[in-house]
Order: sequence, then structure tokens, then C-alpha cells
Amino acid sequence: MRAGIQTTHCTTSKKKMSDKKTTIDELKKLVRGFVDERDWAQYHNPKDLALAMSIEVGELLEHFRYKDPEKIAEKLRTDQEYKREVGYELADVFYHVLVIADHLGIDLSTTFKEKLAVTAKKYPVHLVKGRNEKHTFYKK
Repeated sequence: MRAGIQTTHCTTSKKKMSDKKTTIDELKKLVRGFVDERDWAQYHNPKDLALAMSIEVGELLEHFRYKDPEKIAEKLRTDQEYKREVGYELADVFYHVLVIADHLGIDLSTTFKEKLAVTAKKYPVHLVKGRNEKHTFYKK
């Protein structure tokens, strides 16, 4: 148990979760329990966690590399096993986001909302709607 926070035994929990009902805090607790059960916190530092996350992003990208976007979309619609595999890779990336945020004490909801506001200023709707250039393009 870390800092007096009770963790959840993630491998034995029968609680159903969904995006609509599960909070980020609940997910952080779930991940914390997973890490604590395995005594992995000793290996966690920002550099190694970020490296691990980038490796997981690479594994996600392997599902899309050299493939036509329309064929990817079709496969995601028609092949549930493929969609599950992609989902698992995405979950691996999200796991690392949660672990890093928990390790650094970052409130993801607050930070995400703040960052979205910063990004909105870089990309004002009246300049960027329907366009995809980098924000520096609009400063010309």
C-alpha cells in the first residue's frame, strides 16, 4: 500500500467498468494495485516510464504501418479480434499514462482541460476549421 492509499487487487476485482462510469482516479487506483501487487514501483521513474510508453505506442503503430487508412477502418469494423488487439495496445499506452501521472502526482483531468485551453488558443476555430497545419503556420 502506498502513502496510506488502499489499492484494489486488479486481477481479482469483479467490478465492471465502462468509460461512462469509471473515473480516472479509479483507474489510477487499479493501476496502483497492479503495480503494488508485483512490487514494480521500484523500477518506476519518469524516464523509464516514458520509454516504456513509447515502446507501447510503437506496438500500437505496428497495426497500422503500411496499411491503407480505408482498409484499416474496414478491418476495425469487421474483425473483432483485430479491434481487440488494437484496443489492448491502446490500453497498454493508457496504462503508462496513468502510471506516469500517478507517479508524478499529476491530476490528468485538470491538466487535460488546461492543455486543451492552451491548444485552443494556438488553433482558433476561425483560422483552423477544416485545416491541419501546425499552429506556427497561422502566425504568418
